Amino acid sequence: MFTGIVEAVGTVVDVVDDGARSRLTIRSEGFGSDLVHGESIAVDGVCLTVAGHDAQAWTADVMRITRKTTTLGEIESGRRVNIERALRADGRLGGHIMQGHVDGTAELIARDSQDEWDDFTFALPADLVRYVVPKGSIALGGVSLTVAVLDGAHATVSLIPTTLAETTLGDLRIGDHVNVEVDVMGKYVESMLAARA
Repeated sequence: MFTGIVEAVGTVVDVVDDGARSRLTIRSEGFGSDLVHGESIAVDGVCLTVAGHDAQAWTADVMRITRKTTTLGEIESGRRVNIERALRADGRLGGHIMQGHVDGTAELIARDSQDEWDDFTFALPADLVRYVVPKGSIALGGVSLTVAVLDGAHATVSLIPTTLAETTLGDLRIGDHVNVEVDVMGKYVESMLAARA
């Protein structure tokens, strides 16, 4: 489980694609010197497994279905990515409960810069809108955010300077896509209500 509090921004240094899967190598200075083979790390919100590591970088395999349904399908060397290790049982839940199981991708359609923050508006997939509520949590690019405004399928989030500087969201341009994970609680509630009906 993850919380959407990004611990580091890494850089993809190599992508090897063999058709069935891709192997990513990511460098993240000072991050995870104590990584363990097989542990889970969220990369732009996608839960991946550490397949190998050394003092400078670590590798993870990305299956074909993950490449097709997330932004990792477009990943290439030089790209910066948000990184978060799985939550420890004694850790703080600073964001919200996330699984690293991406529900879809959203497109940035507007960016409005204010004095103290930037408002980003994303077009969400139509089938995910029912799980999004104003003032509720949403994960975009692996970052736990609060929905400031929901207008149909358009969700606006307000990003403070710290988030803009310490995640890759500040790099986004109009037309870019990010991974979306909606609040899992809403999906469980829907499933339980459907079972009772």
